[in-house]
Amino acid sequence: MRHSAPSAPRVHRHRRAVTTRPADARQRWQQLPYGIAICCLALALVWMRQNGQNVRGGTLAVAGVLFATALTRLALPERRVGMLASRRRLTDVAVLAALGTGLLVAGLLLPAQP
Repeated sequence: MRHSAPSAPRVHRHRRAVTTRPADARQRWQQLPYGIAICCLALALVWMRQNGQNVRGGTLAVAGVLFATALTRLALPERRVGMLASRRRLTDVAVLAALGTGLLVAGLLLPAQP
């Protein structure tokens, strides 16, 4: 007498594809706040790099992006922040706000270039 192993449940390919697509699309949309923050930081750094006279304005722009990112992290629910969440919410907000404050102070104290 031959004993057969229990058969695995059948999975229909078309059903599995339909159920995984919304999760993939949702995961892509979750990364939107992170992508916007990275793009804004890159634009501020490019603006700062193009001309040596934009260092003060670029520093202030980066500080503004960090403050906006901190507010975004504070306002969005956990399931929608994507990669902006690296620690607990208040820790992330405090670190981003502290970095933004440091750059804001540095940008205001920089002497204006001729």
